Amino acid sequence: MMMMGVHAAAPAAVHPCLRRQFPALPPPSYLSPSSCPFSLFFVVLIGSLLISSPPAAAAGGGAGSDPDSLAESSADALINFKNTLVAGPNGLMASRELASWDPATAPCSGNAENWRGVLCYNGDVWGLQLENFNLSGDIDVDSLTPLRFLRTLSFMNNAFEGLMPDWRKLGALKSLFLSNNRFSGEIPGNAFASMTSLKKVYLSNNNFAGRIPVSLATTPRLLELKLDNNGFTETIPEFPPGLKLLNVSNNKLEGRIPRSLSVMDPSTFAGNKDLCGKPLEKVCNPESPPAPTPQSAGPNSDEYPTRPTPPSSSSSLSRLLMLIAICLLALAVIILLIINVLRNRRNEEEPTLGRGGRAAAISSSFSPYSENLSVGGGASSPEIAISPAGNNAPVAKGGGGGVGKLTFVKGGEKGQIFDLQDLLRASAEVLGSGNLGSSYKAVMMDGEAVVVKRFKHMNHVGKEDFHEHMRRLGRLSHPNLLPLVAYYYRKEEKLLVVDHVPNGSLATHLYGNDSRLDWPTRLKIVKGVTRGLSYLHLELPSLVTPHGHLKSSNVLLDNSFNPLLMDYTLVPVLNCDQLQNILIGYKSPEYARQGRTTKKTDVWTLGILILEAMTGRFPANYLMQCPGYGSEFASWVDSISKGLHDDNGDETNTVFDREMGDTRGSRGEMRKLAEIGLACCQEDLDQRWDLKKALEEVEKVKEHDDD
Repeated sequence: MMMMGVHAAAPAAVHPCLRRQFPALPPPSYLSPSSCPFSLFFVVLIGSLLISSPPAAAAGGGAGSDPDSLAESSADALINFKNTLVAGPNGLMASRELASWDPATAPCSGNAENWRGVLCYNGDVWGLQLENFNLSGDIDVDSLTPLRFLRTLSFMNNAFEGLMPDWRKLGALKSLFLSNNRFSGEIPGNAFASMTSLKKVYLSNNNFAGRIPVSLATTPRLLELKLDNNGFTETIPEFPPGLKLLNVSNNKLEGRIPRSLSVMDPSTFAGNKDLCGKPLEKVCNPESPPAPTPQSAGPNSDEYPTRPTPPSSSSSLSRLLMLIAICLLALAVIILLIINVLRNRRNEEEPTLGRGGRAAAISSSFSPYSENLSVGGGASSPEIAISPAGNNAPVAKGGGGGVGKLTFVKGGEKGQIFDLQDLLRASAEVLGSGNLGSSYKAVMMDGEAVVVKRFKHMNHVGKEDFHEHMRRLGRLSHPNLLPLVAYYYRKEEKLLVVDHVPNGSLATHLYGNDSRLDWPTRLKIVKGVTRGLSYLHLELPSLVTPHGHLKSSNVLLDNSFNPLLMDYTLVPVLNCDQLQNILIGYKSPEYARQGRTTKKTDVWTLGILILEAMTGRFPANYLMQCPGYGSEFASWVDSISKGLHDDNGDETNTVFDREMGDTRGSRGEMRKLAEIGLACCQEDLDQRWDLKKALEEVEKVKEHDDD
């Protein structure tokens, strides 16, 4: 029963960012009181099997561990690892940083760690977080193999160098963070083979070269992968659709972007001039090499030699029976869900909208709920009378007798007759999906195009609060805001309709290979963004963060390159428990350190956008699912500040984006705007400018130094 004991208690509280990097081990579902009597049966069954069978030796050491190495204590293993670091080129620093690693004390006491950088769970070492320790040399993976429950490693922000270690010796790893080191060379194609538990791999800001290892593309549970700022070459392999976070910017990749990655943000691929295909605007030539499939791709260098795995009948039997138990439990849950859905269908009568045809595919994209916006084949089709916000709610006409809740907030004095079928039958195109939800472009029969945004995390807001907030958004009017056109409310479903802006976003133009934004255009965009943000703060003084989600991909550009802010003022209607995972404002320094946002949080995001527009560099921290202000982002800002202050009037200085073209005669004004961005990015709230000051200074910036 020892293995079950590992999951018995909840882990000690840790910083929210560490929960992302080093997730706690959740109690298994079969221990939940709601799962009886199934759970009792499975606990007895699995417990008896574990008692009657010798324990399997698969944990941190992976398949290659032997019984002698597993018998070695965690303390001995960590001391051996420390000794390899102390013997390295920067041994004095390692000895000082790891001074608490004393053999006289145990590394772990329950969930509390006694040794710095060691993460514990129920007395076992399940993670190492040796970040910013100034460690160098090689990483001795063999010394870590006795750590049976090791699941996560972070050596970020050190000076480790050399080739990629053979992490397959730690086959049970779930997270591997190696960003901001000096690793180099090609990574063998099978470097991550058999690491089936791996979920997060961060290799940013190293000197890796060669092809992206194809074994990463075959890792079944991979969710987050960061390879930016390296020297990877050739094509990107085809990744499974489960990948949630990817950054391959600033490499030397080429060829067609795989179809499975076409919905990613264009900034994911920035800095690879020879990449083509969606989501970039660069169209591929017919001869462009396609993305290799994991089965067809060859090794990118000499592969690690494979190690034979000794058969273990007891281990295999235990895993098989565990799998059977989990499958039976999953089946029971599915049956309960089906019963619940059928019960809800009997209790609810919703109008059936549609006449079939193409509407079926589009409506199913809008919602997974069959009773919501479903397409039927009834004799009558309801038509919905839409009135401007504030009038009586529209009702569906025709068969069904239900109520249609599509409300326009942008319209004339007279009500609009709006057939929802026009929307459902429209030629539809998926624009993309992200943390907020999915977006679809719909072209009506009269040629008018709108964008329908389906939001994921709004099911906690009450009906009246949602309607009131939508009416508030409908009253906003500014040349630099994308106005809300209409919305649809249902407890499980929220749709917002806005105008379609075909010219794309600021991020698309900054990182798209076929786009060029000169200095006057970028200044125009920054001024418009600042004006729109200031308007939100003036009109919505009761909100702490009137925007909350300002970033380059949320700034659309019309045909004259006037900026239009989108996805603003969503904090009041989003689920509170999701804010820190979704909105950019909740990655600010003040939220990471004090757990709060302020009026100046929007100023911080404005500063990021200004620096991004001036340098053409993508801040990698935007892609992180950590609700915190990480050292990676701080380094990004510091590098821009250093480059700006080392400029000394040098026209060849690389801090500014060279895609701005000839900037002679404008360098002084460009420096002014960059300095404004830095002032808005100050970590200290007292030193950071307020929005009024930022607007005043941005308005003073001119296109030419002598204007």
